[in-house]
Amino acid sequence: MSGNKKRLVVIGGGAAGFFCAVNAARLHPSLEVTLLEKTSKLLSKVRVSGGGRCNVTHSCFSIPDMVRHYPRGGNFLKKAFHQFFTTDTIQWYSERGVKLKTEEDGRMFPVTNTSQTIIDCLLREANKYGVDIRMNSDVKSLKYEQEAFTLELSDLRMLTADYVVIACGGFAKLAQFGWLQQLGHTIAEPVPSLFTFNMPGNAITQLMGVSVPDAQVKITGSNLLAKGPLLITHWGMSGPAVLRLSAWGARQLATGNYQFAIIVNWLPDYNENTLREQFQQLRFDLAAQKIVNRNPFNLPQRLWQYLVEQSGIQEEKRWADVSAKEQNKLIANCCAQEFKVQGKTTFKEEFVTAGGIQLAEVDANTMQSKIVPHLYFAGEILDIDGITGGFNFQNAWTSGFIAAKAIAADVKPAI
Repeated sequence: MSGNKKRLVVIGGGAAGFFCAVNAARLHPSLEVTLLEKTSKLLSKVRVSGGGRCNVTHSCFSIPDMVRHYPRGGNFLKKAFHQFFTTDTIQWYSERGVKLKTEEDGRMFPVTNTSQTIIDCLLREANKYGVDIRMNSDVKSLKYEQEAFTLELSDLRMLTADYVVIACGGFAKLAQFGWLQQLGHTIAEPVPSLFTFNMPGNAITQLMGVSVPDAQVKITGSNLLAKGPLLITHWGMSGPAVLRLSAWGARQLATGNYQFAIIVNWLPDYNENTLREQFQQLRFDLAAQKIVNRNPFNLPQRLWQYLVEQSGIQEEKRWADVSAKEQNKLIANCCAQEFKVQGKTTFKEEFVTAGGIQLAEVDANTMQSKIVPHLYFAGEILDIDGITGGFNFQNAWTSGFIAAKAIAADVKPAI
């Protein structure tokens, strides 16, 4: 009899919410599972992530190594990953006919190279286990009284539930967390986590489209440093090295209103001293050649020309004729070029917010609130965020699965 059935309402039709809903319905078939999505689109981040290919997870199979990729939430995930880790994600999708492949940088994608494969798989599971999906259902308030939840939707419809999972993603503003604060939860203030660096009017922007496979970027006056591919754009700098820094520095950079300076080492295998030694040899070996034409470091040619020009070296100069002053300037520009950053641009595809529900108020073993019984959290609504590379999705799968498992274990068998 459906009167005896327990109902789970999952708020949010993204990766964490979907994964929670389909697994809860599968693990406890007598549980009524309703998924609410406030927009008219399901799994929208899954669709656009990784350039439309969906970066499902990262091929990292050591929990201590994995948690190092989370600027916030690593210790919490250290416990959670013991229940559902990268290996489990790969196996879960494989058992449902979705094979993943690993790229050189460790990111994992479906072999089909399209996010639609992941979306179709999750929709099939929802269909198979009877998850009731309701679109355009925005939750306005959530109350817990007498061991039951009452949800009020924006169109004034009311729903009741025995269990609620909040998996609605991150909010950009503290005010948007009001309905959760009313339940007694504390919020770590939200700030953008993955963004590119704006350098309006800087000469470097004329090199837009130039990509450097390995550069080191340091934020001055801090210990924040990242190495990796760097992309020059028409507004400044992007690429994995910059996005990584933006994640680790999210709170600090927000405090300074995104006005700061960075030092770029375009040749991270060298410092100024070791490069100076290399230059002595180069001036001997390449003496008769024009410095602007002969780039001995495999840097993109446009970048090399820019560095030579920024060092005040005229383009007809040969290696042998470069003055000591010009040489020192070129060495400094190669190893420690400073740029002023004035503002940020959100990296739309991978947009992530730092902040959310304080982790001290959530049980990492069940994802259950320590304040409100039978209330669970999954995904980005928690104060957890990772760098780019599949880490945020792994948090979604892990937290969604653990909540589903805990709820299924808590539901008494239907009479």
